[in-house]
Amino acid sequence: MVKIGENITLPDFPLLLAPMEDVSDPPFRAVCKENGADLMYTEFISSEGLIRNAIKSKQKLDIFDYEKPIGIQIFGGDEEAMSLSAKIIDTVNPDLLDINFGCPVKKVVTKGAGAGVLKDIDLMVRLTEAVVKSTPLPVTVKTRLGWDEQSKNIEEVAERLQDVGIKALSIHGRTRTQMYKGEADWSLIAKVKNNPRIKIPIFGNGDINSPQKAALYKERFGVDGIMIGRAAIGYPWIFREIKHYLKTGTELPPPTLQERVDVCKKHLLKSVDWKGNKLGVLEMRKHYANYLKGLPNIKEYRNRLVVLNEVEEILAALDEIYNHYKDYEIQRTTIEMIDYHQKCSV
Repeated sequence: MVKIGENITLPDFPLLLAPMEDVSDPPFRAVCKENGADLMYTEFISSEGLIRNAIKSKQKLDIFDYEKPIGIQIFGGDEEAMSLSAKIIDTVNPDLLDINFGCPVKKVVTKGAGAGVLKDIDLMVRLTEAVVKSTPLPVTVKTRLGWDEQSKNIEEVAERLQDVGIKALSIHGRTRTQMYKGEADWSLIAKVKNNPRIKIPIFGNGDINSPQKAALYKERFGVDGIMIGRAAIGYPWIFREIKHYLKTGTELPPPTLQERVDVCKKHLLKSVDWKGNKLGVLEMRKHYANYLKGLPNIKEYRNRLVVLNEVEEILAALDEIYNHYKDYEIQRTTIEMIDYHQKCSV
């Protein structure tokens, strides 16, 4: 078992769903939980927005019992704002509070938050300590290897953050300047895990997009678990496939077309239920391509799905897709890495 703090117990080698801006909302989390995600996080929440009572920030605090254990993630560059945010988050009773020190997008970095904090490790430590002292919740951190190739300071960061009280650390194997380019380097993640001073769980993140790769990285780098982000978008079955492969050494068959359509419908209905018809339909559009990935000549249907505005019409279109392709066997495909320039999967 893997423990985070005193009260969170996860299975051996847990699979974590990464916090992704505009993706990891309750509807998406629900379908990932049903398919085996062991620990999930909200989209990141601005500490400044939260203390200003910004509507979008407050909505991101919505969590549900069936999601547990679940963490709420915040970002910011001001100690007082982060401390006050922690107190607000206590009131909704998540299982843990996570700090984002890895989001690489410009609009976050220029505010001295997310990966912007990687330029000032002393500030990172002060921000973390302020949060730890402001909440009884276990505090965890998600970050990157460093700002650039010349400042890969994750080994120092891990020790110092553990010293001020964090209970787990998730590390994305790229620097901020890399964004999502190139291959994630897990060798430094392994060094952190193998540091005899480090007693907290270390989770690796970056480029895990198949059961075989998950098994390889588990063996090669020895982390306590892995965090999956972009590979789960439109493919929540990645969690169950990895678990089955780690347990048996054999691959599960890919989800059937019926499963793909059914889960896509469920995701849509939960999205509308949570956000309302207009926004729920609009924000679902980015998911169709991945749910239907691998179907030949699907572009025409996909183009229809992203212009329909009524739930009943979308459900009917999905039924039409199923009836058209029901005799076609979808082969397993590696989920392509999607470059979210405006999103954060750190």
